[in-house]
Amino acid sequence: MSGHERFLVLGSNSFSGATFCDFLAASGIDVIATSRSPEAPTPLLPYKWQERPGAVRFERIDINHDLDALEALLKQEQITHVVNFAAQSMVGESWQNPDHWMMTNVVSTVRLHERLRGHRFLERYVHITTPEVYGSTDGWVNEDAPFNPSTPYAVSRAAGDMSLRTYVDTHDFPAVSTRAANVYGPGQQLYRIIPRTVFAALGGQKLRLDGGGKSVRVFVHMTDVSDATLRIARQGRIGETYHISGYELVSIRRLVEMILERLGRNFDECVEIGPDRPGKDAAYTLDSVKLRTELGWRDRTSLAEGIDDIVSWAERFRNALPDLPHKYEHRP
Repeated sequence: MSGHERFLVLGSNSFSGATFCDFLAASGIDVIATSRSPEAPTPLLPYKWQERPGAVRFERIDINHDLDALEALLKQEQITHVVNFAAQSMVGESWQNPDHWMMTNVVSTVRLHERLRGHRFLERYVHITTPEVYGSTDGWVNEDAPFNPSTPYAVSRAAGDMSLRTYVDTHDFPAVSTRAANVYGPGQQLYRIIPRTVFAALGGQKLRLDGGGKSVRVFVHMTDVSDATLRIARQGRIGETYHISGYELVSIRRLVEMILERLGRNFDECVEIGPDRPGKDAAYTLDSVKLRTELGWRDRTSLAEGIDDIVSWAERFRNALPDLPHKYEHRP
């Protein structure tokens, strides 16, 4: 680690952002963490659960409204690496207020890039984006796959990604992008499929499974994703995008069965089948060979080990979980 590294993580209250902050702190790196909301409850912030050699300092900053404050922070701290997890992220909900998704993921994101590009002390900007931009993929896709977004969320991310490309090409902006498929791990919000299943099973509640769980996914543990993100922040080639994914395919139904088996529960007693949601992509299978060959990354956590991780987290914070949000609460 070079001694002058200064990391700023935007969107640190997100599951991915919070876990990445913890990963940096565990690696002995001090982090400045920002989010538009007050710091999240402790069960959702892994950096609060254990002592780490690096410190995480939180500042409340909203990229939709506080870019002056953000730029002042950048200059004051001479930030070398900005990692941006800040986005409106829910897919199904984006149909209800599509303009809100466009505001955060396109307009405010472009304004952010405009602020960042002039600072010579900034060595790398890491743009966390999504495989949703490709639409439903047929087979394993690499980073050159054409954009084919099928929801307002995906359209907003594709537009932000395309704008960033022009900043790299025109302004030599030192940006790299990441796309990870279906991240999970301890501290993930309870409305996501793995923690939702664990929580329902622990509490004896029925789990509703959209479309019978036929969709196939590759789930990747957020600690492995954080390892990849730090490698990309330090050594990724400017202007490039890197897929972060494993190769362990699983249907949502099989995933739920694995969790219920781990908890000694019966599938038919615990699950009710609901209809598919509109514009839902059937599969993302991201080829991560570029990340593996260029930066020496590999995923280390199997899905079975990752499920154990979530169960341990849910049992540790069992008394606090009922007070956490159980469904997505939209904020414009």
